[in-house]
Amino acid sequence: MTDDRSGTTRSPALDAESDRLAWRLAVDAAGVGAFVWDLRTGELHWDDRLLELFGLDTDTFGGTIEAFNSLVHPDDLGRVSDALQVAIASCGEYTAEYRVVLPDGGLRWIEARGRALPVLDGVEAVRLVGAAYDTTAVRDGEARVGRVLESMSSAFFQLDDQWRFTYVNSEAERLLGTTRSHLVGQSIWEAFPDSVGSPFEEGYRAAAASGSPVSFEAWYPPPLASWYEVRAWPTPEGLAVYFVDVSDRRAAQEALDRSAERLALLASVSDSLTATLDATEGVSRLATHLVPLLADWCLVTLVEDPQVTDWRRGLRDVGWAHADPALEPVLREYASLRLRAMTDESYLARTIQDMTPVLMHADAADQVASVLVPGPARDRLRVLDPASAVVAPLRARGRTVGVVSAFRGRGRPAFDEDDVALLQDIGSRAALALDNARLYESQRDLSETLQRSMLTDPPRLDDLDIVVRYVPAGDVARIGGDWYDAFLQHVPGDEQPHVVLVVGDVVGHDVAAAAAMGQVRGLLRGVAVHGGDAPAAILSGVDTVMESLSLGTTATAVVARLERRDGSGGAVVRWSHAGHPPALLLTPTGEVHHLADVEDSDLLLGLDPGTVRAERSARLEPGSVLVFYTDGLVERRDRDFDAGVHDLADLLRVEASRGCDTEALADRLLAGMVGDGLEDDVALLVVRFSPPAG
Repeated sequence: MTDDRSGTTRSPALDAESDRLAWRLAVDAAGVGAFVWDLRTGELHWDDRLLELFGLDTDTFGGTIEAFNSLVHPDDLGRVSDALQVAIASCGEYTAEYRVVLPDGGLRWIEARGRALPVLDGVEAVRLVGAAYDTTAVRDGEARVGRVLESMSSAFFQLDDQWRFTYVNSEAERLLGTTRSHLVGQSIWEAFPDSVGSPFEEGYRAAAASGSPVSFEAWYPPPLASWYEVRAWPTPEGLAVYFVDVSDRRAAQEALDRSAERLALLASVSDSLTATLDATEGVSRLATHLVPLLADWCLVTLVEDPQVTDWRRGLRDVGWAHADPALEPVLREYASLRLRAMTDESYLARTIQDMTPVLMHADAADQVASVLVPGPARDRLRVLDPASAVVAPLRARGRTVGVVSAFRGRGRPAFDEDDVALLQDIGSRAALALDNARLYESQRDLSETLQRSMLTDPPRLDDLDIVVRYVPAGDVARIGGDWYDAFLQHVPGDEQPHVVLVVGDVVGHDVAAAAAMGQVRGLLRGVAVHGGDAPAAILSGVDTVMESLSLGTTATAVVARLERRDGSGGAVVRWSHAGHPPALLLTPTGEVHHLADVEDSDLLLGLDPGTVRAERSARLEPGSVLVFYTDGLVERRDRDFDAGVHDLADLLRVEASRGCDTEALADRLLAGMVGDGLEDDVALLVVRFSPPAG
């Protein structure tokens, strides 16, 4: 049997609560054992009663579907496995009766029933819950019915081929509320007229016509007013019927199903809230999760500034949903009107100010209308016509950050305290997610501002078009160790200042990396400007200062210097690498050269101040383009470094041939190399050498 282990993020608290509820309900269901199979993890939980039925205990049961399979009689295993897979594939019910081999070698008949549960609004089952009980006595009863009919605890009666009672045991007398003397000789259709046309008649006649046993569960109306599990099998005399009152078990199962649905709702809401870092998107989805499982329609309201004293300020309805598509436009209009129409006595105001839920068991339309000023909002509410309602706060860290308003119509049971508790649980999860998202946005914006404040604009020169780009890795990290720089260097004796170009990468993607980057970047600038050195000497100077200051960090970098003193209109570029990817040079003829091979790159900054830095130079013709970058541009999980550099060179050649300006070229290089799949920070510096003609 296969085990589907995929699925959404687990919530241990929800799993534990689900298990505890399953065990408690099973005990209440008169000796029925319970099981919960988590299809995502493969864990199979049995309660003590079910372990007892299989002759095991918690130490001898393996807790997996494979452990269960090993206990099923080999002749029944295929049938049981098929039933499980059908239930999982269809998110439907599971029913099976099978033999198990006990530890002492004996056999026991077990009947199991369950249901596969998906994530709310999903189609893939993530859990199968159910119950099982011992049916050995029923199976063996066919062989010894003559000896035990009267003493057995199960109800039994016999019908002849004219549907007349011929025997009724004492338990059947008790469950049917009459005596055998009254029933024997009477037709079942006359004694119990409500069975005509019901599943009871259908099942009995099907057994008689087919000659095969049937089993079913059915409700019989008052005066019996009970659910029965019935087994009927043909005999030479007519039909033998065994039945038990399963009303308590059905109630327990229904409660378990409701609990499972609510747990699935909680899990779905949690997944939805954690699936996005947007401050309002996840919370706005609440409405679609709650409708129609918990409410017929609902609204979700955000409190933009929970600290203000005027409860109306900053309120905004961000989500709504209605189970009836025809009323969706009415609800949308109501959402656009209701906040302005609310009085100070409104239930929304009370919920925000007191941070407590409001429950309206009945007459919700009248109660809500009474706190709306007359006008279009009240008119729309009358069309929506709610019968009961719950207004629950979304509370996080001691303040109300939102409100969920849920409503039910007149054809549905009114909200109760259990519903309020569930909405409060959902509300606390939503509120915490919303508050965390808001805090995250604030920190992200602050981090990004700090990062960009350290990456200054390049100088503007007539003969050089310098374009820079910095892209953080996704939404989680907006700050890191990648940097670019471009500044002027005045060297005594040279007519024009040189232009120093730098791209570097300090290890890390956090505040510490950004702080180290700021230090290294500042040191490099200071060494270059003060000493007027060439690139190799600049890197050596930075190494020396890093050791003296005990910075305790390492970084890759490439430093290039453009020397514009060539009377022919060209220039010279000198460069030196410290463990950094090779810069690219695009010539006016469309050729792309690596300014350094990877094998020739020198040691990283911060490792050994005594290392000898290599320096190389090349001539720049007018129209040449230089591209400096960090490894995030070329390296990712599905592409190694060398392939990435090769792809970047090809892309540079193609895009430059299209005649785009330097700004567009930088954007196209970014889009073509990383697209939406950025895995690491990227710093990019593109320089086009275009000296004035003449």
